Amino acid sequence: MSIDAIISNIFYIYYLLIIARIFLSFIPHNPYNSVIRFICEVTDPWLNIFRRVIPPIGMIDISPIVAIFALGIVQKILITFLHFIGL
Repeated sequence: MSIDAIISNIFYIYYLLIIARIFLSFIPHNPYNSVIRFICEVTDPWLNIFRRVIPPIGMIDISPIVAIFALGIVQKILITFLHFIGL
């Protein structure tokens, strides 16, 4: 398995975790559930970067959308850098 595939899979899993976090904001959930707590603890550091900069529009928080786009940019930059250094 190439380094590109490994990195792409890691980012794909993180995308899925962010999407799960988005869905969790729409449904009532138990914040003490270990799976839900894991999702929040893993995604909140990345999402909080954008929440500090982008205020909610009414009741809608658009920061996860921007975070997903930014994550895609980071992924492209990382893969390009690894190609540049020969990995």
